[in-house]
Amino acid sequence: MASTIRVEIVSAEDEIFSGEAEMVFAPAVEGEVGIAPRHAPLLTFLRPGELRVRRPGGEEENIFVSGGMLEIQPHVVTVLSDTAVRAHDLDEAAALEAKERAERMLADSKADIDEAKARAELIQAAAQLQAIKRLRKKGR
Repeated sequence: MASTIRVEIVSAEDEIFSGEAEMVFAPAVEGEVGIAPRHAPLLTFLRPGELRVRRPGGEEENIFVSGGMLEIQPHVVTVLSDTAVRAHDLDEAAALEAKERAERMLADSKADIDEAKARAELIQAAAQLQAIKRLRKKGR
């Protein structure tokens, strides 16, 4: 039996995933991080993107996170995110609408907007669309 690492993924609303994994791939701000059992301790921020949990046997759980914190200990990975959604539950139409709305807000120089908030919404919507596209490629 392959060695595993405990994974806990929690959002502000709910516990999204709790279980064992052979490998975890997370969208850290510095780039994607691959986490295997007995990984060195690490604490880092996450950017919006797809978090992949490879369970024993090879099945993958794909979870979209809006950002947050990633804590790695040798036998436990903990993800704390404001928003976390199983990738197959993402709404493509809503993500497209959010992306277009953020682009319009940024393009309108006369609008009284919070530019940082609009840019964050654009980044999150683009990350959701990328996760949906990747799932389609996998044939799910």
